[in-house]
Parts: sequence; C-alpha cells; structure tokens
Amino acid sequence: MSKVLIIGAGGVGRVVTQKCASVPAVFSEILLASRTVSKCDVIAKEVGQGRVQTAQVDADKVPELVELINGFNPEMVINVALPYQDLTIMEACLETGVHYLDTANYEPKEEAKFEYSWQWAYQDRFKEKGLTAILGCGFDPGVTSIFTARAAKHHFDALHYLDIVDCNGGDHGKAFATNFNPEINIREITQKGKYWEDGQWVETEPFEHRKELTYPNIGKRSSYLLYHEELESLVKNYPTIKRARFWMTFGEEYLTHLRVIENIGMSRIDPVKFKGLDIVPLEFLKEVLPNPGDLGENYEGETSIGCRIKGSKDGAEKTLYIWNNCSHRAAFEATGAQGVSFTTGVPAMLGAMMLLTGKWKKPGVFNVEEFDPDPFLDLLGKYGLPWQEEVGVDLEL
Repeated sequence: MSKVLIIGAGGVGRVVTQKCASVPAVFSEILLASRTVSKCDVIAKEVGQGRVQTAQVDADKVPELVELINGFNPEMVINVALPYQDLTIMEACLETGVHYLDTANYEPKEEAKFEYSWQWAYQDRFKEKGLTAILGCGFDPGVTSIFTARAAKHHFDALHYLDIVDCNGGDHGKAFATNFNPEINIREITQKGKYWEDGQWVETEPFEHRKELTYPNIGKRSSYLLYHEELESLVKNYPTIKRARFWMTFGEEYLTHLRVIENIGMSRIDPVKFKGLDIVPLEFLKEVLPNPGDLGENYEGETSIGCRIKGSKDGAEKTLYIWNNCSHRAAFEATGAQGVSFTTGVPAMLGAMMLLTGKWKKPGVFNVEEFDPDPFLDLLGKYGLPWQEEVGVDLEL
C-alpha cells in the first residue's frame, strides 16, 4: 500500500483519482492537488468516503511542489497537469526522492513544439537517485506504445511499418469543442506534421495527407497525418521500423472552425496588447470554448484507437491490428468524464499500479514500451478498456 500524489484536476485527473481510489490495496492514501483547489474538492466529494485529500499548488513553482510533496510524503507523483509543467514536477520529484509518471511529454510554453529530449536528459539524475520516471502513460502516447511492445514481444521478429490510428467517432452536440485542453490540442494539431521513413523524419504541412480509413463499429472516417510524440520513442526503441506514422480523424465542421481560428489569429501563442495588457490569443480562446471536462453528459458514440503493424515472423510477412474502442456514454456513466479523458486516465492509474507493485520499477527515465507489456495489458480490460487484436488483416495503409 502506497501514498500517491496526483497533480491536475481536469477530466483526466477526475478519472485517475476515481480509479486510484477504487484500488485501496495499492493506493492507500491519495492527495489531489491543482492550482484551483475547488476543482479538487469537487472530485474528492464525488469519490467520497474520505478517500481523497486535496491541496492547492502552482506546478510551475518547484519550491511549492517540494513543500507539498514533503508534507504528504508520497511514494510517487502522477502528473496529469499541463505539459509545460513536466520539468518542474520532475525536478521536485528528484529533490524529494519520489517516483514520477506523466501522460504527455514536455513542451515549452513559448513554442508549439514537443519532444522527449528535455525529459530524456534526466536519465542519469533519476538513475543516480534510484528513482523511476515513466513517460507518456496515457492512451496515445501510452497504450499505443504498449500495444507496439506486445506486437514486438509476441507477434513479430521485426517491426517494419507502424501506423497509429486515432478515431473519435463521437458527437458532443457542440459546434466546436476540443476533447482535451483546448490550448494544448490546438497547438498540437496546427503545427507541421512529420513521420519517420527510411531512417529520417519527413516533414509535412498540417493536414496535407489524408486517407479514408475504416474503424471498428464506426466505419470510414477521414484520417489526417499528424506528428505525435510516441513516434519519437518508438523508432528509437524499435530500430527495425522502416516507417512510422500517426493518423487522427477530423470532421469537416471541425476543420472549418479551425481554419477560421487560425485565419483570424486566435491560434497565436505570442502575446498581443489589449487595453494595456498582454493577452495570448490562444489562452483567451481556451477560456471561451467549452470545457472538455463538461462534454461527457451528452456525448454519444465511441473512440477507436490502435496500431496497424506490418513486419516479419519466421521469415514471412505478417500484419496485425490491435485496438480499443471506448464508449463515451459508458465512460461518463462510470466516472462522469467523456471517453477521451477516460482513455487517458485509466492507463495513467495502471502505469502507477505497475510501478508501485514493482512490475515497472527500475532506476532511470523510460517510455512505457521499455517495460513488459503483459502485466499492464492483462489488467487494461478489467479497468474499463478492453482491447482486441487481429492477425492477417488488410491495414488499408
């Protein structure tokens, strides 16, 4: 039994907290902290039975984090705050001697760019302290990387072609809304795309490449090539990969709104003067768009996320499709959160469980595919995300 500190009280934080609270044999005490403590209090009340303590913390400030961690003395920190805060939280974990887990890699606030180099640079420091840092333990990144690790362990001698496919086939009834933090989401999808091919990165314009792909229970959807962070670690850890790409679905109405947002300058991340104040347009836009945490009640349909892989086994070519479908309604009924928050929060809790039970515990900084995928996937369905795999399929790619 271990104490755990969860930082972040958005939709993902709600799911992580509820799921941790449901396993008292592993998570004996839970402290949920955020810049806005009232959000933590709402989640703690939902959980009930005094299972969750709450606290206020500014995760941009290492001294505040250190004081909070030392006061609670957890075994580990689950970081579901903003990606801007990964490094400050990692610094605080090093200073206080606790393990670390996050769901998305670091990106600097002043530039729409994300890569693992900043966090991988902590390898020696975590190793010297005997601490484990687990990076990217959401769904994508996270489960998609663990699916890839399963494929490499059980199905292939060598992975050659990897396509990660992410479809949200749901409908929340809003004219325009993002499924997670609008600021992070819009920064991510409006930057240039890229994919790995023949030992190098190939850069693309945003939404330049589109394919019509078929998703289980959903059907055909327009899928666009983006860059996503798990590609960086997967091609590093599986050097036989000849090509790796990431595809995500977008509807025409969503893309039309996005073009308008860009054309009128509301996606800018540099400050502009307004009545004597410095205002970042995208930060302002975030405040007027629907809160992703409030989308769940009327959300219909489901997500479908997985890996389509081609490689070789015993000298023969082989294909594999491994995926999960998640119902928005079922996610909301279980946790009060929509499916995108649910599919991120459940893996974060399971990754923490893997660490605390010793199955994923070694000194240093690691992406999830560097651990044994089996104990994680053995439990993924039990906690709400059943997965399927099919060999010998037409990958459509």
